[in-house]
Amino acid sequence: MNKVPMTVAGEQSLREELNHLKGEARPKVIAAIAEAREHGDLKENAEYHAAREQQGFIEGRIQEIESKLSSAQVIDVTKLPQTGKVIFGVTVELLNLDTDEQVTYRIVGEDEANIKEGRISVTSPIARALIGKEEGDVVMVKTPGGDVEYEIEGVEHL
Repeated sequence: MNKVPMTVAGEQSLREELNHLKGEARPKVIAAIAEAREHGDLKENAEYHAAREQQGFIEGRIQEIESKLSSAQVIDVTKLPQTGKVIFGVTVELLNLDTDEQVTYRIVGEDEANIKEGRISVTSPIARALIGKEEGDVVMVKTPGGDVEYEIEGVEHL
């Protein structure tokens, strides 16, 4: 089984969701199904069908999270030596050489990526171009809008 890189925060977030689903959501939907059964004919009981559908979603999500956690390789970048090299988990400060615009991204696992919060997937074109490079390097990133040149201004292990 291939190990999937994940940050400590990403693992913690998945574990919290799993605990919520198992501890709160699953018991609530089981109670809703029991209550809907008491209302009689199940063929025409919309509450019952909605609760069963919700139960299917919850059970599917629990299996998905457990699978992700079992194949996760949790990387705590704060415990790695700071070499100035771009690796999984670091926060990178970039300068767009065309527009002089500064951007900051944290390179995370696929499930953790959220561009609005500055987290990009390790499999994204930007991250793939940056991995292995060092502070001061100029990197060409192929984007849908064309090639963009970035200078790596800083690499932080946060």
